[in-house]
Amino acid sequence: MAHEHKLAIFRGLVKFKSNTQKIWGVLIFLTIVTGIEVALGIYKPEALMAKFLGMKILNWIFIVLTIVKAYYITWDFMHMRDELKSLKRMVIWTAVFLILYLIFILLQEGGYIESVYSSGYVKRDF
Repeated sequence: MAHEHKLAIFRGLVKFKSNTQKIWGVLIFLTIVTGIEVALGIYKPEALMAKFLGMKILNWIFIVLTIVKAYYITWDFMHMRDELKSLKRMVIWTAVFLILYLIFILLQEGGYIESVYSSGYVKRDF
């Protein structure tokens, strides 16, 4: 209900795009981002193989581009663009927090397992 009222008030001030234009925009944006990911995955530039925070810069770029695509898909296909500001914040910040937490856990556990395999002993005992 609040959305209808809000749109009715601003109908004269906001220029609405057709659904066809939105779909083409989403397709072009996601194609460009995916193309960048594929090109980086194929060529693997040597300059991006340096370590940063325990992982290659190229891997960080893949993580960031994947989060950008997930955000944009949520924004467009789940219609978050048209929701209230508080709901947008709640959904987006929860997802961002959980993704960052997952990355932290994966880096911690992956680093530990790699050190066990390379060193041959357990350096932390829980």
